[in-house]
Amino acid sequence: MSGDSPSPLVIERILRDREGVWQQIVAEGDLNRLTGRMLASSAIALACYGAVLGAFHSPLMALTSALKLPLLFLVTLAICLPTLYLFNLVFGARLSVRQSLALVMVAITVTSMLAVAFAPISLFFLITAPDYGFFKLLNVAILALSALVGLRFLTGGMQVLNDHGLLAPPVATAQANTTAPAVPATAPAVPAAVPAGSVPAAAPVAGASAEPVAVPAGSAPNGAVAVAPAHVPAQWSGQPAGAPPGGAVPGYPRSWNERPVRRGEPTQRPASMTLLYIWILLFGFVGTQLAWTLRPFFGDPGQDFAFFRSIDGNFYAEILRTIANL
Repeated sequence: MSGDSPSPLVIERILRDREGVWQQIVAEGDLNRLTGRMLASSAIALACYGAVLGAFHSPLMALTSALKLPLLFLVTLAICLPTLYLFNLVFGARLSVRQSLALVMVAITVTSMLAVAFAPISLFFLITAPDYGFFKLLNVAILALSALVGLRFLTGGMQVLNDHGLLAPPVATAQANTTAPAVPATAPAVPAAVPAGSVPAAAPVAGASAEPVAVPAGSAPNGAVAVAPAHVPAQWSGQPAGAPPGGAVPGYPRSWNERPVRRGEPTQRPASMTLLYIWILLFGFVGTQLAWTLRPFFGDPGQDFAFFRSIDGNFYAEILRTIANL
């Protein structure tokens, strides 16, 4: 499958045909429709999971959490996407805004779908063990695990784009293409006119001699003496007997003696991939702080309903305090 399939669930295509999704992003084929489907699927899944979170307090809190959880992910994306795009531009990558958005939306879609898959487990503990601190830590762990899996998809997609040369500067790509000359499958046959009787009756053993064969004057243009190497270059067929050190073969062009670049050899990781991991950390910090700003999502049963709480403290201090109180 290379294009966007008519499957009703975009997550099914992402999980079953991720290579096809990466190829579609590389080719920028119908990305608006693919991104729209991922956006709609993520919003619905996050709304369902948000309703489970808010159900711990009241039906009204369940409704507000269903609205705020998709808003949390989308606002975090809107804050951090320009940074990812500009990082790539600064270091020579050729990603468009649509490609960057589609890549991040793949990660968010996987995260949201995994979270809603955990919703029945969260609901089970809500019914059987309604402890506020435990329920809060359980769902933070679920969201963290889902986000790690989603970001794994993001790094995998960026690696595919790197393999297609979209993360490397165009100049570096052009140099890489001109460094390795095309190597023929076999050594070129150099015809040499040899006088009758100058070759022994017995056929020479292959690789027994590396001496060139002199061609009489008149057989080459302007009376020049052509020299035909008697063996195949070392980098094409291995070191023959009598080959000069380092595999250099006299009589052949210099480019043939250079060691060709082999496909599959490890290449240097582009700066865009390193910056991607930095951007992931930035995305996590922005997302957690925004979640603290948009709280409550669970709703402390000892407090009245409120759409927003006052901004004080931070997310990480609250998690440590909750663990200490368990």
